[in-house]
Amino acid sequence: MFGKRKYIYLDNAATTKVDESVLKAMLPYFDEKFGNASSKHIIGQEAKRALEDSRDTIAKSIRAKREEIIFTSGGTEANNFVLKGLFFAHKDKEKNHIITTKIEHDCVLNTCRWLEKLGAKITYLNVDSKGFIDTEELRKSITKETLVVSIIHGNNEIGTIQDLVSIGKICKDKGVYFHTDACQSYTKVPIDVNKMNLDFVTLNSHKIHGPKGVGALYIRKGIEITPLLHGGGHEFGYRSTTENIPGVVGFAKAVSISSNKNIKHMKKLRDKLIEGVLKIPDTIINGPKGDKRLCNNINISFKNIEGEAIGGYLDAYGISSSTGSACSSHSLEASHVLKAIGADALRINSSIRLSLSKYNTEEEIDFVLKTLPGIVERLRKMSPLK
Repeated sequence: MFGKRKYIYLDNAATTKVDESVLKAMLPYFDEKFGNASSKHIIGQEAKRALEDSRDTIAKSIRAKREEIIFTSGGTEANNFVLKGLFFAHKDKEKNHIITTKIEHDCVLNTCRWLEKLGAKITYLNVDSKGFIDTEELRKSITKETLVVSIIHGNNEIGTIQDLVSIGKICKDKGVYFHTDACQSYTKVPIDVNKMNLDFVTLNSHKIHGPKGVGALYIRKGIEITPLLHGGGHEFGYRSTTENIPGVVGFAKAVSISSNKNIKHMKKLRDKLIEGVLKIPDTIINGPKGDKRLCNNINISFKNIEGEAIGGYLDAYGISSSTGSACSSHSLEASHVLKAIGADALRINSSIRLSLSKYNTEEEIDFVLKTLPGIVERLRKMSPLK
């Protein structure tokens, strides 16, 4: 609670509240069903069944096979695993070229920069003013040395949803692996690994009302990749460590309760919020509108005032927001995503991100739209920029 008023949480792209049914599903695996899934006794095998049932749920959600789902600690680990694991497995086969984009999550970009020091060749694709890649640039960038194309599905800052079907077709035609980071889009946008010709998909739990510290990686069966973790051969030999059974159970539960009803609800609130905010003079939306934007994402720039200042005032009114990716909020660097779409420094520094969940209400959006114009007007009066 925020005083006598409920706090309005609009930073769901950073993390989400754990659903009560998810928490309920997890609790027994901390207590009476606490076994190690590798143990052969009854308690261990009970945990093993929960692990495999959860694997089935995740696999079916993206039209994969159960043995193609590897549980991880989250999106960052999975993205590192794909890029580093492929590079190490194929570095002696003249396949050292990785293609990605300028708007990837930091964990992908920083992994690529690290791999460059080890001899990898990286192509960073440009995007247009709405955040979309040029598929012809992609096609022309693929060479005989190209190992993998890694392109984010739904962008975490500006909500742009890439056309994975078209990208996947190019990758298949050219005979290169295709990976997507789907942490923000998972359960919000349909994913079919076969129709999209995907070889790797990164998923996580805490963006969809599941617990933190658990995610999954889809690896198409038969692909050679070097594990990051070596040990007892857990997860089909891809990730050795005792499985996080409560987390995995919670993740699967969060997937099973996701629904189109929630997506429609978020889209309705998203469009209302965007329409209302754009009525404030000298504002601009970053990213696309409509169905090519994540259902819960709003990113707006306000001329001549700093996004950090807007966020501070909103917080004082009990409204959470973000100036970009929460994963890099400790950094003072300007958003690489907004830079990539051609935004100048003033526009970048004046941006905020508001991100929704199924728990947000129309009344909350009404309060934001009532409060925000006054904040902007006050800050513009104080601003030295005119």
